[in-house]
Amino acid sequence: MLELAALEPGTRVRVTQQLPQTHAVWTTAIEGVVCRFRQAQTGSWFAHAKSDKLWLDRLEIKKDDGELVTLNLDRYSRIDCIA
Repeated sequence: MLELAALEPGTRVRVTQQLPQTHAVWTTAIEGVVCRFRQAQTGSWFAHAKSDKLWLDRLEIKKDDGELVTLNLDRYSRIDCIA
């Protein structure tokens, strides 16, 4: 798995995310080239964090068909560098 600090623009990655359910796990994967990695605020009023905002790790990638995708990363996200 790739370290978040290694997410430089131009790096080709596969991001696998999972959403646990009661009796199953939904899994999805997306591949593309990193455009930007950052921490960004949400408008979460219940976060009780700095300035009442919740900070999320966000990865912006460009898929092979040109689509730009913003992914919110969490503990169920796996990022692999691919050649």
